[in-house]
Amino acid sequence: MKFFIDTAIMDEIRDIHAWGVLSGVTTNPSLIVKSGRDFREVITEIAALVGGDISAEVTGLSAQDMVTEGRDLAQWSQHVVVKLPLTPAGLSACRTLTDEGVKTNVTLCFSVPQALLAARAGATYVSPFAGRVDDIGWDGIDLIRQIKEAYLLGGIETQVLAASIRHPQHVVQAALAGADVATVPYKVFTQMVQHPLTDAGIEGFMKDWATLPGAKP
Repeated sequence: MKFFIDTAIMDEIRDIHAWGVLSGVTTNPSLIVKSGRDFREVITEIAALVGGDISAEVTGLSAQDMVTEGRDLAQWSQHVVVKLPLTPAGLSACRTLTDEGVKTNVTLCFSVPQALLAARAGATYVSPFAGRVDDIGWDGIDLIRQIKEAYLLGGIETQVLAASIRHPQHVVQAALAGADVATVPYKVFTQMVQHPLTDAGIEGFMKDWATLPGAKP
C-alpha cells in the first residue's frame, strides 16, 4: 500500500517527505483554504517537491465547468491528478478527462455502487471515506474491502485510495482490506512512527554505548 499525505501545508509535506515514504499528496478546497496560499502556487510547489500524484480538486458544479477547470489544473504539472466529486456531473467530467489522458481521483465515495460507477467512468483513483462512513454508524473499512473485492472480481484497474483516515489503526485496517493507497493526515503519520518500546530501546542502547571507553555520544 502506498502512502499519500492529506494536507496542503508545505511544512507538513516537507517533514513526512524527508522520511522517504511518500508517493503523493491529496488536497481539497478546505485544505487549500487552511494553507492560506494561492491554489496554483501551492499545488506546483507540492508537485516539484514530492514528484508523485498530486490531487487538485475542482470547485465547479456542472460537468462542463469541471472539465474546463480540470483541463486547466492538468496543465499546472504533469503530476496533477484532477479530483472530482462522485456526482453525475463528476462522472461525466471523469469520462471526458480520462479520454483526454488526464488522471482523475473521484472523491466523496460512500458506497460500492458509487465506486463501480467511478471505475467505469475511467477514474484513476476512487476515494472512499472510511472515517466519515464510521461517523454515520457504518463500517468504513468494510466499505474499502468490498470495493477492492468488487474491483478484483471485475478486473478493474482503478486504485482504491483510502481517505478520511483518523488514526493508525485505520491505516492497518486499510492495508489489510487491500487498499492501494492510504492518504494520511500529518498527525496520524506522527502517531504511526511512535512506539514506547522503540524509545525505550534507543535509550537502552545509548546508555550501554556511553559505558564504552572513548565512545562518542
